[in-house]
Amino acid sequence: MSCEVTTPKAPKAPKAPQAAKPAVEPLFSPQLIRLLMAVLGSGLSMYLLTSVVPLYLATNGSGGIGAGLSTGAMMLSAVAVELAVPRMLARFGYRDTLALGLILLGLPALLLPLSTSLPLVLAVCLLRGAGLAILVVGAVALIAEVAPAHRRGEALGMYGVVVGVPAVAGLPLGVYLVDHIGFTGVFILGALTSLAGLTMIPGLPTTPTHTQLKQHTNVLKGLKNSGLLMPAGVFAAVTVAAGIGVTFIPLAVAEGKHSVIVTALLIQAAAAPLARWLAGRYGDRHGARRLLLPSVLLATLGAGSLVFVQHTTIVFIGMLLFGLGFGAAQNVTISIMYERVEPNRYGQVSALWNLAYDAGWGVGAIAFGAVVAGTGYPTAFALTTGVLLIALVRVCVDGPISPRGPRLSAAPELPESA
Repeated sequence: MSCEVTTPKAPKAPKAPQAAKPAVEPLFSPQLIRLLMAVLGSGLSMYLLTSVVPLYLATNGSGGIGAGLSTGAMMLSAVAVELAVPRMLARFGYRDTLALGLILLGLPALLLPLSTSLPLVLAVCLLRGAGLAILVVGAVALIAEVAPAHRRGEALGMYGVVVGVPAVAGLPLGVYLVDHIGFTGVFILGALTSLAGLTMIPGLPTTPTHTQLKQHTNVLKGLKNSGLLMPAGVFAAVTVAAGIGVTFIPLAVAEGKHSVIVTALLIQAAAAPLARWLAGRYGDRHGARRLLLPSVLLATLGAGSLVFVQHTTIVFIGMLLFGLGFGAAQNVTISIMYERVEPNRYGQVSALWNLAYDAGWGVGAIAFGAVVAGTGYPTAFALTTGVLLIALVRVCVDGPISPRGPRLSAAPELPESA
């Protein structure tokens, strides 16, 4: 009889727990959706009238100077009011402030059919500019609060798409509708689309979540050595060309070529939001600063092509290049600025960026209107390109990759499928 000794089996070592994959926060929340819907209506109101009001004045005898003043009045009014918006947000909250913006952007447009008098039209533009200032500063600041921090660039890109959709439809549609429903019909439509956004206000946050916001209601405070001035200044140069393009392309193209005007505006308006969204996704993963130089270069090439404004194909190509550069620059500059501040300065950054946007747009339109009377469109467009060349040199000197200022909101790497 044999005796077998059985060696007990060693227990299996437990499997090491797999590291949990970090959850990717959803980009869209109910508050973000409501905000984007309000932005959609206000954007359509803005862009339906952007090219139509200058055309309205030029058609009724105010010429290029009147056209430039209408765009300039709206944008310079926006600049003045933007300085006060962070204080308004801190005191009255997002809901009441954004509601006031929607009313000021929409309601005054109903006065435009009453008279073609330049003072009345400019007064309407001033009121609408104030509404625009409230909406753009408030909306961009609110997006920075409600979007996940590591997907902020993409959220800003989606904001750009939602703003861009009205631009794609509104810029060419406004000019097109003038021939079918008249100036009065376009003005009424512009008013209603902004006022419709009031239905989205009740679901938005009442007050800013960052309790220290009141410390930074002074927009121009603390800018020295903040790293904010370079991207804001470069973006202002790009918007100079943007304001000139949408204001004067309808006047510079030969009379009777409305189809060329509509197509050129459509190309630029469609390219910009696409580039803005793509720049946001790329910037979240690889850093926004890498795109600053390419975006300004594309905008410069596009603006330069308008020197050949009577050559339809060149204008179309130029508007495509400018739209891509302008859209990318929008996302890249605001993303760089948000990276360089603490969350309690989001309102300040939003106001400063929009100041650059509207000051460039307004000053460019006014200056161009004065210059073009003595030089003609090709020379005036060449001078516009010179402004962008200065910005391009500034980016090269500063260095688009190396940051100037602290990167305070660095985000974890995102999977490409996010």
